[in-house]
Amino acid sequence: MSKTSQQNTTTEANGISVIHIQAHTSGLQQVPQLVPGSPGGGGKAVAPSKQGKKNSSVDRNSDEYRQRRERNNMAVKKSRLKSKQKAQDTLQRVNQLKEENERLEAKIKLLTKELSVLKDLFLEHAHNLADNVQPIGTENTTTNPDNTGQ
Repeated sequence: MSKTSQQNTTTEANGISVIHIQAHTSGLQQVPQLVPGSPGGGGKAVAPSKQGKKNSSVDRNSDEYRQRRERNNMAVKKSRLKSKQKAQDTLQRVNQLKEENERLEAKIKLLTKELSVLKDLFLEHAHNLADNVQPIGTENTTTNPDNTGQ
């Protein structure tokens, strides 16, 4: 790939130096670089495409102008509608998630209560089993005073 380049610097009336680099390479596009005219800054760099457009009077009654304005107005309207729709969709999703969150919190509460009841039943059953089981080799030393055979 061969590459040759030339650099031209032009200083315009507003004190901005524009460096144009002409490069001959395959597939590359020429891009001008903006450089302030004075070392201290002094002015704003202006893109070459904007330099020729200095408040030129536009015929507001021309068909081209009216068409551009109409297209722009339609684009703005479309953009605003899209933005409103996105906001509404987001709000709807937020409300759905809040409802789901409330349902899940209620379910957590119910399951926590159920777990507590089941734990209590299990502990009561385990305690009763422990009281009824006697170690091997020990005798019951308590006797009933009535001796009625209970």
